[in-house]
Amino acid sequence: MLLEAVLRHLAFAAVLALLSAAAVRLMIAHPILDHPNARSSHSRPTPRGGGVGVVLAFVAGMAVLYVGAGYARLPPPQFVGVIGAAVAIAAVSLWDDVRDLRFAVKLAAQAAAALVAIASGLVLDRVALPWLGEVPLGWVGVPLTLFWIVGCTNALNFMDGLDGLVGGSVFLAAVILCVVAGDQGGWFVYAASLLLAAGLAGFLPFNLHPARIFMGDVGSQFLGFVMAVLAVAAARFDAAQVSFLIVPLLLFGLLFDAAFTLVRRALAGERVAAAHRTHLYQMAQRSGLGVRVVASVHWGFVLFHGALVWLFTQLPPGSKALVVLPALAVQCAWMAYVARRVRRAGLTWAA
Repeated sequence: MLLEAVLRHLAFAAVLALLSAAAVRLMIAHPILDHPNARSSHSRPTPRGGGVGVVLAFVAGMAVLYVGAGYARLPPPQFVGVIGAAVAIAAVSLWDDVRDLRFAVKLAAQAAAALVAIASGLVLDRVALPWLGEVPLGWVGVPLTLFWIVGCTNALNFMDGLDGLVGGSVFLAAVILCVVAGDQGGWFVYAASLLLAAGLAGFLPFNLHPARIFMGDVGSQFLGFVMAVLAVAAARFDAAQVSFLIVPLLLFGLLFDAAFTLVRRALAGERVAAAHRTHLYQMAQRSGLGVRVVASVHWGFVLFHGALVWLFTQLPPGSKALVVLPALAVQCAWMAYVARRVRRAGLTWAA
């Protein structure tokens, strides 16, 4: 890509970051207050809904993309379907920030949005498995895509409980994805990840510890949905279409914590949809690690996974999935470290 084009894109991203920051400041001036309770990580009422800035910047950028950059957009049915579904997720999530909707309502909205994206044609049709190479999914692709989009949307929502953790992690993941997509010629993913990073750049200064505002469900669910969709779109980077793992790899620290916590609580007989403070990142903070330290650890995970993504793009199809193993080893080491700190602090894993 020409340097002139890159500079032009960065300038446009800077404008969108300012738009995002203006929207966030407006949400601080007219707050939807998040009042602390026994399960909160904050101690004073704090505005939420800062994700509105990210959504506005992303949608504004997509509107410009649709009008002026046909080479970097999906075919119209997919483009309209995906962006419309993302906006719908944001609208329902903002309503949730105001009214605290039941989990069943949120889950239904997420599933409906995912089905819209799937119906528009964005479906996984093959994956790469170690030693087997490319494996067609057939009809299994539809439920697998649905599970992935809903699962990723909820995972990022569950993980958004500490200042700067999710926002900073997804910002870094979006920047890395933008670079990889540009190198591989995945122009829609390049543009979408750049717009997402721009929106987060405007939001993050207000969300770093001590946060002046939280992103709320409108931000976390929107980010989870868009990143999930970009994972499916990124599967087109290789001629064999086996790069679906790029986004899950970048978000592996967040996804591992969410999955580990969900399984642990289910096995303990707890209500998995109930609020709690027993995610690994929460237990790390409760055991004495500072908020900035825990957030920085997760940012470090993303940077490490970014290096693994580079390795991923160099491997043959039959070996690509093996790149998850170093990421899994690091997460297991983090889990063991947190568990040891929890024991020494005399904490329990009960909600």
